[in-house]
Amino acid sequence: MTPNEIREKYLAFMAKNGHAIVPSSALVPENDPTTLFTGSGMQPLIPYLMGEKHPMGTKIANSQKCFRSGDIEEVGDNRHTTFFEMLGNWSLGDYFKQEQLRNFWKFLTEEIKLDPSRIYVTCYSGNEEAHIPKDTESAEIWTELFSNASLHTKQVEIGSEENGYKVGDQGGRIFFYSDKNWWSRAGGPGSMPAGEPGGPDSEVFYLFPDITHDTMWGELCHPNCDCGRYIELGNSVFMEYVKTESGFTNLPNKNVDYGGGLERIAAASNNSADVFPTNHKPILDYFQKHSGKVYGENEAHTKSFRVIADHMKATVFLIADGIEPGNSDQGYFVRRLIRRSVRHADILGIGENTFANVVEPIAQMYKDVYPYIAEKSDSIALIIAQEEEQFRKTLQNGIKQYEKISLQIHVSSKIVDDKKVIDKSIAPTTVKAISASNAFELFTTYGFPIELTEEIAHERGLVVDIKGFQKLMEGHKELSRAGAEQKFKGGLADNSEQVVQYHSATHLMLAGLRKILGTHVHQAGSNITGERLRYDFTHHEKIESATLQQVEAFVNNAIALGGPVTITMMEKNEAEKDPTIEASFWDRYPDEVKVYTMTGTNGEVFSRELCGGPHVTRLEDIQGTFKIIKEESSSAGVRRIKAVLE
Repeated sequence: MTPNEIREKYLAFMAKNGHAIVPSSALVPENDPTTLFTGSGMQPLIPYLMGEKHPMGTKIANSQKCFRSGDIEEVGDNRHTTFFEMLGNWSLGDYFKQEQLRNFWKFLTEEIKLDPSRIYVTCYSGNEEAHIPKDTESAEIWTELFSNASLHTKQVEIGSEENGYKVGDQGGRIFFYSDKNWWSRAGGPGSMPAGEPGGPDSEVFYLFPDITHDTMWGELCHPNCDCGRYIELGNSVFMEYVKTESGFTNLPNKNVDYGGGLERIAAASNNSADVFPTNHKPILDYFQKHSGKVYGENEAHTKSFRVIADHMKATVFLIADGIEPGNSDQGYFVRRLIRRSVRHADILGIGENTFANVVEPIAQMYKDVYPYIAEKSDSIALIIAQEEEQFRKTLQNGIKQYEKISLQIHVSSKIVDDKKVIDKSIAPTTVKAISASNAFELFTTYGFPIELTEEIAHERGLVVDIKGFQKLMEGHKELSRAGAEQKFKGGLADNSEQVVQYHSATHLMLAGLRKILGTHVHQAGSNITGERLRYDFTHHEKIESATLQQVEAFVNNAIALGGPVTITMMEKNEAEKDPTIEASFWDRYPDEVKVYTMTGTNGEVFSRELCGGPHVTRLEDIQGTFKIIKEESSSAGVRRIKAVLE
């Protein structure tokens, strides 16, 4: 089956089972400063998993676009990608383990027709210290499903992933892991703060028996081994606990959060452990044509094909969602994807200025489900072409610096990481090495990816002090994170009650600004905590104190009157035509949007705005008096307001 066929089957299957189908959110998360990208289908649903009512009901499903920047270095094997779609379904206090696991089994074995004998599952082994029991209920459900398919149901205790490499799969079917089968945003039960929800999960794997276990990962193979024999297809999280100061207690509602890899399920349906031929074929075809090389014939070339195919697909989607190459935040990763692609294109012998032309095959792959890619293809291609051209100039300067470094290299007197010594006959103490500081300079000043430094070093009989470089990079990342915390952090600090009140007050403030200053006022950025709101908006001059008092009065009048805050789902193209609806960053919203309307008890509509939530349910739930404490310039044509609820 093709990915498009599987996506269509999944959504139809979920709709048949009573789920409302919602569109994918953008790759840039809204009101979530904890992450740069939407990395799972669950992220946009967090407000509802925490208790907010979803306008589409208690059973939701979709296929969510995802980007995981942390997987960039992993791309090159048979299954890792940075961009993928996650098939998801959620029960918000509706069904629980029985219906979820049975439906997932039915979808895989009847709709997709995967071989049941190659399906293996994992469950949570429990945590005695936290008084969380072993998830025997999920194991019993799986036992029944496997038994009905005339399959053995041997259960195996694994514990940690590390222990899995020591004990192996032992011919099991149902495996119990510790923290690997527990989900919360903060990790295992022991690392969770008070107020954090979490729960056990059950993962489903598909076995590819023809793949030989690679002992470089560990002595023995088990479902969570990285050798590629077992491929994870999906994970059902059972959100039933919340951490308190004294331990764990049950949530008011038991929620289900399922996420499954569309690309991996598609590959499995074609009996392929390699996700690339099934999910990236038009891209691979394009680069095979322009390189004269064949995918799969040479291990090194195959890795380069995979890197380029994944990175260019991710680049196209990120740019389409409004993220352009840059030196910070999300833009840094777009730049990094393109630069890594350029280097791997050189390995394949692909000529210059070819990346822009791959936008069209990608747009055609997604023309039915994401037509906006085709609509923006010309501008996307132009951005990619400019970035490629710029990097190739950077490469030339970097190569010149590399030559200078090569002339100054001395024989290293310390042991270099011998995994990086290609010629094992050379003793590590006599290897000529590029120092960590030189490698770091090539990366930070000249934009050289470390792989590029290593590859050129290998060509010249040199090695690189990788461990030293990694230490320098860790320090660099910490400084970058600290800078990002101070400079770029936006959205909501969390989903606490006080932050939600400030968020709702911010909507009223924007409505007041637009009413008093004019409809040229739009959001330019925000940062909302439980102590104050900070809001950037488009306006060309300083605002007089008397005008600010009018805005305050508008907000406080709405709070005093009180009234409902309602949510309506609308087609984005219809919402754009409605002059009463305010929104910024239209490109970042999906085809179907949520419109929050704040209406006073006197019938006056105070605010209608696109937003991802969360908000108070009634205006009178906003506690305190709204007070603007500062108004200042943020940048050219942008003003900033800081305000509090006293």
